[in-house]
Amino acid sequence: METFDVVVIGAGPGGYPAAIRAAQLGASVAIVEKEFHGGTCLNWGCIPTKAMIAAADLYHHIKHAGQFGIEVKGVSVNFAGLVAHKNKVVQQLRGGIGSLLTGNGVKQFAGTASFVDRNTIEVAGQRIGAKKVIISTGSTSVMPGFLPKSPKIVESRKFLELEKLPATLIVMGGGYIGCELACMAAQLGVKVTIVELLDDVLLLLDADVRREVRMHMEKNLGITIRTGKPLEKAEAEAAEMVLVAVGRKPVTDGLKLEAAGVKTNEKGFVPVDDFGRTNVANIYAIGDVTGRTQLAHYATSQGIIAAENAVGQKPSKHESLVPGVIFTSPEVALVGLTEDEAKKQGREIITGKFRLGGLGRAIAVAETGGFVKWIADAKTDQLLGAAVVGAHATELIAEAALAIRSELTASELGRTVHAHPTFAESWMEAAHAVHGTCVHAPPKRKK
Repeated sequence: METFDVVVIGAGPGGYPAAIRAAQLGASVAIVEKEFHGGTCLNWGCIPTKAMIAAADLYHHIKHAGQFGIEVKGVSVNFAGLVAHKNKVVQQLRGGIGSLLTGNGVKQFAGTASFVDRNTIEVAGQRIGAKKVIISTGSTSVMPGFLPKSPKIVESRKFLELEKLPATLIVMGGGYIGCELACMAAQLGVKVTIVELLDDVLLLLDADVRREVRMHMEKNLGITIRTGKPLEKAEAEAAEMVLVAVGRKPVTDGLKLEAAGVKTNEKGFVPVDDFGRTNVANIYAIGDVTGRTQLAHYATSQGIIAAENAVGQKPSKHESLVPGVIFTSPEVALVGLTEDEAKKQGREIITGKFRLGGLGRAIAVAETGGFVKWIADAKTDQLLGAAVVGAHATELIAEAALAIRSELTASELGRTVHAHPTFAESWMEAAHAVHGTCVHAPPKRKK
């Protein structure tokens, strides 16, 4: 039986970076994957959705090119061509991961991994030994039991495999996955209705950010949003397709965690400490299967830390500051504390907001909707959180994440020279707005 220093189960955005990092540190490493390198993120999530959303955005911009003096006639969507582009992107990146693993000397096994004991794993009838194990099996879409089985009721993976879009679509769930796919479909001409049981969509966002996104989705994309109501049978039957996006559950089927003594919680997730350790000393877990922040980039960060800890580096904790990005139309991003979270913690805060419509660059490229917002400690001026809604939000949030992680103050950020004309200037303007000194926004009316 071949034995490795580290065996990683799952080659998704957490697993394959963990395997590569462990190999970089001199460990003998194996990785087990039952489907495709890249996991859900690359094959049925982050990457394919963004390829399709990019196509939908481009189509939308072409249709509105008249405002720039560009006349376009006869533009239409070849959905088969769009899907072909998506598939090409996925295949290219999937192959790239395989090459990276091979180049770093990681031995690859195909099949479902099962624990025989804490140091032995079985894959396709073959047993391999493991001094340390990193579980990175991810999550999958939840399909409520009350829904009937029907080809017209799909989850996100099946939706992304469609060869033709429906004329009418009901999206069940107003979280980030549901809203992203709803916006994409609406931009491509689908009549979309979002049904959310809770009081609003995208509830992880502050109310002012939610309002901005929802207004654009309803007014500019024609999406109908029904909140505070369950999906009705008659309503579902009226649509050509129902997309279910109501949450995700851990993938642990076939792992036989009990054979290794690994405990799960009441929802089936594998609890870990801040170092990535499970209740079993030599077994770590990372990514969605842990039930923590379910984002690909967080899984990558967790994977690298877990690998370093597993091979005996000085123990490090996972990063706790994780930006969130939502590829709706308009885009949304946030990092650090929201206003609601800060208030629940009893913090005294002050905010600064700047609308993108005040930027020369935004006006020049006709992307004036939305705003950026800083949340700062009222006493120390330290930046605690940030949010942005509008064009390039998912790129802009990187500066905010770095500023908050570096414990900068609003005054320090405001004094940092930003290039003109750029969208990034909005952070500088909003930092000045924290103290009421923003020169490119109307002064607040005196009471």
